[in-house]
Amino acid sequence: MLLVARYVIPVSASPIENGAVLVQDGTIVEVGLANRLKMQYPDEPVKDFGLAAIMPGFVDAHTHLEYSALRGLINDAPFAAWKLHIADKSKLFSDEDWDDSALLGGMEAVRSGITTVADITATGASFRAAQAIGLRGVFYREVGTMDRLEIDTVLEEAFADIEKWRSQATSLQTIGIAPAALFACHPQIFEGVARYAMDGTPVAMHLAGSREEYEFIRYGSSPFSVHSVEQERGYGIDVPPWLATGASPVRYILNWGVFDVPNLLAIHCVQVDDEDIDKLAEFKVNIAICPRCNAQLGMGVAPLIKFRNAGITVGLGTDSPAVTDSIDPFAEMRTGLLLQRATSNRASFIKATEMLEIATLGSAKALGLEDQVGSLEAGKKADIIAVDLSRSSQAPTHDPGQAVLFTAHPGSIMMTMVDGEILYDGVHRHKVDVDRIMDRSEEMRLKLRM
Repeated sequence: MLLVARYVIPVSASPIENGAVLVQDGTIVEVGLANRLKMQYPDEPVKDFGLAAIMPGFVDAHTHLEYSALRGLINDAPFAAWKLHIADKSKLFSDEDWDDSALLGGMEAVRSGITTVADITATGASFRAAQAIGLRGVFYREVGTMDRLEIDTVLEEAFADIEKWRSQATSLQTIGIAPAALFACHPQIFEGVARYAMDGTPVAMHLAGSREEYEFIRYGSSPFSVHSVEQERGYGIDVPPWLATGASPVRYILNWGVFDVPNLLAIHCVQVDDEDIDKLAEFKVNIAICPRCNAQLGMGVAPLIKFRNAGITVGLGTDSPAVTDSIDPFAEMRTGLLLQRATSNRASFIKATEMLEIATLGSAKALGLEDQVGSLEAGKKADIIAVDLSRSSQAPTHDPGQAVLFTAHPGSIMMTMVDGEILYDGVHRHKVDVDRIMDRSEEMRLKLRM
């Protein structure tokens, strides 16, 4: 099949006007001028998107699809308060609710041009949703406890789930592990995860994400102190008070071996100093930034320019829909770009094309998938989207990448293809019952309002 449009944005190369992408057997065979490829492959069916941009699908470097039905419940709250309220609301969900909530998020991701997700899940619902829809992704089984007596049990349960998910995964899904947040983990959890993942198992962890976490680790005082968590959540477990470490979250976690694993993704990293950044670079830790979530919850702004100057690989994530109320890579790119420009100097002015690269090839590199996805190149998987520019205020344009970033939105997605299969082209083409999930969404939200 020849995918043809006014613009082709390979990301790894300059845009092509009046371009085309040849897809065969789920793989990109060639990228070039439409007229030449039509002449060279006269028998190939042609799908012409007109005044649009064909580009690689977005790679969402961090999300929680199973939280999609919890959006809009807690507004105008900072991180710690939001986290505690969401934890309380989550107790109302059944296994079926988690599964259908993840399906809701997966469908929105596809409709928004996302073809790969990196998802942290405690239930496995996001993994099952991706399989049902046909999304590519890395799925990290979350594990954590503050109770020393539970450590062996929760780790064994996590390892068993990982092996089970691996036996069920297709070629589109990779399974990893994610220690819970620093304020919810006994240090031996980190040690156990590090030992387990030395074989290359992908690891993802929230790190240095908020001022509350920073103060908890360094000073032992924040809404995440053990006694306040017990009191508000009613854990009722016998845990000694947290002892202040006097260290930043990054330097604290260095003690437990997680930075030694070969495939580590750190999420957020907004509360970091120059020494922390040096350590992240030294251990070749990749980072997923989530600008909208960080801004919405008052967490801070990731020092993207410093990360890039230090040689750190950075990807872009949409994070939990329960925070941002939408799975929208366009809004994520724009917010990230504008925040960086507002907080940096002219010498480090980030370009629109750089943010577009971070949301595609950069995220693929952060997940170790750059040999498969993230750019339009011969031999890579056919994870491709078409973005309508016919109603763009910049159409026609001399810079299609800038037009995509500044003027497109999820409603501009004309097609989402994963592994050569069209999952969305104005209507959903996967096998999930869309109407049922939308009805279930209303049921779940009514339950959560009780």
